[in-house]
Amino acid sequence: MNLGKISEAVLKRSVLNQIKHRREEVLVGPAVGEDCSVLAVAEDEVLVISTDPITGAVQDIGTLAVHITANDIASNGAEVIGIMLTILLPEGTAESELKVMMKDIEEVCVRLNIEVVGGHTEVTKAVHQPIVTVTGVGKMKRSDIIKTAGAKPGQEIVMTKGAGLEGTAIIATAKEAELRTKYSASFLDGAKKMIEYISVVPDAMVARAVGVTSMHDVTEGGIFGALWEIGAASKVGLEVDLKKILLKQETVEICEFYDLNPYMLISSGCMLMITDKANLLVDRLKAEGIAAAVIGRITEGNDRVIINEEERRFLEPPKSDELYKVM
Repeated sequence: MNLGKISEAVLKRSVLNQIKHRREEVLVGPAVGEDCSVLAVAEDEVLVISTDPITGAVQDIGTLAVHITANDIASNGAEVIGIMLTILLPEGTAESELKVMMKDIEEVCVRLNIEVVGGHTEVTKAVHQPIVTVTGVGKMKRSDIIKTAGAKPGQEIVMTKGAGLEGTAIIATAKEAELRTKYSASFLDGAKKMIEYISVVPDAMVARAVGVTSMHDVTEGGIFGALWEIGAASKVGLEVDLKKILLKQETVEICEFYDLNPYMLISSGCMLMITDKANLLVDRLKAEGIAAAVIGRITEGNDRVIINEEERRFLEPPKSDELYKVM
């Protein structure tokens, strides 16, 4: 494809024709010449908006892009209605690559009942790999808003699935040839398939039904970063038992191979939830096939502590994600 905004023919053929899933709230959707989308909501409902770029992955970039933004909105307790896409492609990108990306995006949208409501796609010399930015819009009752800042002393911390899920899948896919020098094909296939568990929308649905005061999806900075952010947002302390943090063996092995800290590795697919009903929440999550564990509690003050047997380590504000050491 040529530099600049993609042609109308390519837009129709490889972007608009891939978008088929629709929602009744979307009054004006993506079309040639339409620069805005229009969504209807009821008087007692609020819109929840989030945006995120995918810059650290190329494989499965469309899938990742939708899930990351949907996870952010679900963490607020909202239902995602639609997303807007900005797709920047490097010079020389084949139209077939764009078409596959859009098919992947639409596949996730159908699964999560989301509509692609608009966006912009162009080929530019400003990037050397595809960049996808997704802006999502969700809706919820005003009274049901859940904030990261809702944690209170005495409550417990529940996590789902496992630390480092997303980072493990990205590294296993991008560095497969290198990792094959030590690990079997079946082991790496298991690591790559972690991408299938990246959505926390089902986790959030269970949590809303049981009752939580704070939810935070674990992304860049890993679970240590997300724990710090909950404490900072809620102005509370916390104590977490390191040995109770869920961690898959594939993540442990790949992090050892590259000398990475798995607790500081990007972890989309993992959700932190703060609740007074921790054991009930864990039981309900497991009943839905979602691994979960109580890993700690919220405390008074500002000390954010990780406990490993007799050792106590104080958390620090999140730094650069461990993924960037490899990618």
